[in-house]
Amino acid sequence: MLAAVAISVLVGAFAQRITGMGFALVASPALVILLGPFDGVIVVNLCAIVSSLIILPRVWRYVEWRRFAMLTFPALAGTVVGALIAAHVPGAPLQVVIGALVIIALTITLLVTRAEHVVSGWPPALVAGAASGVMNAAAGVGGPALSVYAVATRWPQPRFAATAQPYFVAIGTASLVLKLAQTGWAIPELAPGSWPIVIGAVLAGLVLGEVLHRRIPHHAARIAVIAIAYGGGAAALIDGAIEIWFSA
Repeated sequence: MLAAVAISVLVGAFAQRITGMGFALVASPALVILLGPFDGVIVVNLCAIVSSLIILPRVWRYVEWRRFAMLTFPALAGTVVGALIAAHVPGAPLQVVIGALVIIALTITLLVTRAEHVVSGWPPALVAGAASGVMNAAAGVGGPALSVYAVATRWPQPRFAATAQPYFVAIGTASLVLKLAQTGWAIPELAPGSWPIVIGAVLAGLVLGEVLHRRIPHHAARIAVIAIAYGGGAAALIDGAIEIWFSA
């Protein structure tokens, strides 16, 4: 089992370095199955924060701090709202709604951005940040909302990927604190010696991504971001629908 956990974490870290996002979307399905819903999500959150912190110095000069602030402050408020929603709304219906909204919003955005008009300013950032925060705390899928914003504003891929790192550190830490506070600050108890292997897998994935990211064109990375966003929405929708079906 530990090998499967390490591979999932490695692939998630690789995706994070190449595209700027995707750690949770790539790694969480396998880790939730392997470790259970609570421990799996906590490990994903911890590793995603570590991954973004390690990447950040490499991309620091490309970070757009003004846009980071416009997204992060509403996202932090949205995180609180999402935590309250998660505490009072059944998880399966919530996942179906969030998954459907992500797919619809991303599809509409891709169609609209074929026109000359480009979305800009603080209102789209406010909406995207708040939506990302709510979705991250409620269902662990904060990345797709950020992807919708990036596509709608035609945010250059290198700057999007760089700015996403401090953003994910901020909202990931907020979500992690809220989750741990609800459970008495219980850290997942993995097998002895597991944590060094998990962190080593994060580093290995980042090193692999560092080696290959310069060889991957920006447009290919952007396509990967969109694909990951669609995958996250579809996974949330399908997982929630299956849970509703079997509980009926």
